[in-house]
Amino acid sequence: MNNNATIGLIVGLLLAIAATTGGFGGFILAIVLGAVGLAVGLHRDGTIDLSGLLRSRNRG
Repeated sequence: MNNNATIGLIVGLLLAIAATTGGFGGFILAIVLGAVGLAVGLHRDGTIDLSGLLRSRNRG
């Protein structure tokens, strides 16, 4: 099986578990946390640059 297909299968199963146990709120929370995890993973791989969002701003 393709690696991307395996990851997609696991993500789909985890979202299904979140939807059945947590209802709609749990499903949305799982999607949001998954998106955050994806962004952090892509940042660590060097695919995307999140430094503009992560640096502190001078507000004084």
